[in-house]
Amino acid sequence: MVVWTQVNWRKLERTVFKLQKRIYQASQRGDVKAVRKLQKTLLNSWSAKMLAVRKVTQDNQGKNTAGIDGKKALTPKARFEVVEALELNHKSAPTRRVWIPKPGKTEKRHGSRSNGGNPRNTLPALGIPTITERAKQALVKLALEPEWEAKFEPNSYGFRPGRSCMDAIEGVKVAIKQKSKYVLDADIAKCFDKINHKKLLNKINTFPKLRRQIKAWLKSGVYDSGTWFPTDKGTPQGGVISPLLANIALHGMEKIVKEFARTLPGKKDNNEKEITLVRYADDFVILHPKLDVLMRAKALIEEFLNDIGLELRPEKTRITHTLEKMSEETPGLDFLGFNIRQYPVGKYATGKNTHGKPLGYKTYIKPSKEAVKAHYQRLANEIDNLKSCQSQLELIKRLNPIITGWSNYYSKVNSAEIFKELDHLLTWKLIAWTKARHLHKSTKRWIRKYFGTKDGSSWVFRSITDNKSLYLVYHGDFHIQKFVKVKGEVSPYNGDLTYWATRMGKSAELPTRVSKLLKKQNGKCTECSLHFRDGDVMEVDHILSRSKGGKDTYGNYQLLHRHCHDIKTKRDGTHDKSQIIEEPCDAKVSRTVLKPSHIGDNVA
Repeated sequence: MVVWTQVNWRKLERTVFKLQKRIYQASQRGDVKAVRKLQKTLLNSWSAKMLAVRKVTQDNQGKNTAGIDGKKALTPKARFEVVEALELNHKSAPTRRVWIPKPGKTEKRHGSRSNGGNPRNTLPALGIPTITERAKQALVKLALEPEWEAKFEPNSYGFRPGRSCMDAIEGVKVAIKQKSKYVLDADIAKCFDKINHKKLLNKINTFPKLRRQIKAWLKSGVYDSGTWFPTDKGTPQGGVISPLLANIALHGMEKIVKEFARTLPGKKDNNEKEITLVRYADDFVILHPKLDVLMRAKALIEEFLNDIGLELRPEKTRITHTLEKMSEETPGLDFLGFNIRQYPVGKYATGKNTHGKPLGYKTYIKPSKEAVKAHYQRLANEIDNLKSCQSQLELIKRLNPIITGWSNYYSKVNSAEIFKELDHLLTWKLIAWTKARHLHKSTKRWIRKYFGTKDGSSWVFRSITDNKSLYLVYHGDFHIQKFVKVKGEVSPYNGDLTYWATRMGKSAELPTRVSKLLKKQNGKCTECSLHFRDGDVMEVDHILSRSKGGKDTYGNYQLLHRHCHDIKTKRDGTHDKSQIIEEPCDAKVSRTVLKPSHIGDNVA
């Protein structure tokens, strides 16, 4: 009898990846017959079914979230039962609706009842499929994603393996580096909720069995408060395959504007280079030096979206210029939590074109004002919510992960001044917290007990317990580093695992400790010796557990897949874990899976 923890997962992953690589290559050369044959082989593969079930029952945070059948956190025996029953049968159980809070608001998101029956409904909620349906979706994604990764446009970055928000930001920067341009900053209204099912299925254009299964998921309906409601359009947020389906629906936007540019007077190559469309999920920007060209491109995009049942959100769509002020619009744009703007400067600070001539301006990318305000408000709330009778040790433990995650995310742009300003505000907030603890005592004398010396600085918030000091992490501790954009149309399915493991180690969305361990381990898991790939959930493990005298040092750390960590923990007979928890990106609130882990997800 096969034991779950003793399965040769390394062999299974290699088998599945080889098939995915062949699907990707066949799709690249336009061999549809080979793509379909390989996809059918993968969908019937025991290896793929095992990996799909492991993904949703062990790796995803949603493993502890039940669908309408109430099943969650399956035992190894139950996982094998799901594998045995995993078959594309053209049927699907309804999803379970979960209301989630709107970012920055007290009201909740409501899923639309029968797509608009309730006037209160404004935004979609999560639709939670059963674990069996999630496993089927993960299996289909294994087969469908490589085919479309060979087709997707180079400037599409959201919810794709190997791509991140920073790649999209760098894409905008490259487009305006040598010339100021007009910008259409747009957002698609209720993208996940309004996609036309028939148009989407026709666009996927897959073989009948898979088409019927995808249609079953789209039409499965949703249970909300014990009542079933049909789903006549849209893809349910919360499904494993939903982000991929949304990307397929929006595929072709860049091609439309590029083809339009070729029809403009002048050289075709120059016209095509001057217009740029950068898309991250349902947010996108179009850039061009001429306003009339930009307006015509907007009209083409609106026509494209209307064809699949979508439209632009007027309140979030604006036209501006990267350098000059337009009517009431300030220069620059806010995109994915960043502010991108060009500032007029003197001859010594100006940027230069490819011929070395001064441009008269310099491009700066900074955290947006909304992102900074939301981050500081969260820090302030954490400090205010911690009662004065509690220790500074607890406060530091709460603040450090938030500061670390946010600073990591914004450490690839011009954030030094904002980091300094945030640290200044945070210090005064902490001083106010210490004063509240000692209202009837000498303020100056007691404040000094909370701050100490570290690395030459004499004003660092700290806690001393058992002769050990724990220091607060400050935003200024994070040095600004250059980010290298992903190469053109390359994909993790091209087989260059070293390139992708190296890129992952330099990601702005990974904690410093994880990045260092990735570099130390050459991008490989020490348990299974396989390269970490985009979508893998990574956890930091103590080689020698703390219960046996292991220390919190890099020499005693190793980076493992979550499922490999589970195996090692069971083998060692200890539950001593140190799981990486990262501050989510404030810029993008679209949910990709159930309660996603940001490391294995991102943006997963």
